[in-house]
Amino acid sequence: MREAAQRSGATVFSAIVGDSFQEQEYRRAVAAIVKERAHAVLVGDQAEFLGRVPLIIELLEQVRLPAIYPYRPFVEAGGLIAYSADQADRARRAAGYIDRIFKGANPGDLPFQQPATLELLINLKTAKALGLTIPPSLLQRADQVLE
Repeated sequence: MREAAQRSGATVFSAIVGDSFQEQEYRRAVAAIVKERAHAVLVGDQAEFLGRVPLIIELLEQVRLPAIYPYRPFVEAGGLIAYSADQADRARRAAGYIDRIFKGANPGDLPFQQPATLELLINLKTAKALGLTIPPSLLQRADQVLE
């Protein structure tokens, strides 16, 4: 990501949320993002973030920063964009692995699988609130557009 940003003239920095995932850590991370004068945010895919969806959305909304999120629930809760593996597809594929393990397969012998399906979700209400216009070409590529 840093290499791609550098080629396009953008700067990337990290705002780390501590291991306890407490509210003050999220507030501190957003304050650091604002201090760096970020133009946008890419929220990481730590599972712990799913327990803080409303807080993360609220904090970024307060500072009017557009963000791309790793999971559908963020966009359903008011986030701008999510681009991620289709969670239903991942669950189905995991069930296949569980079945194979229950039938005696050694988990270490099962091949690693990359996500087969990615989905792009866009929240137009949030885009409007941020004063952003989503290009029609991006809207056409979206799997779901929330209005």
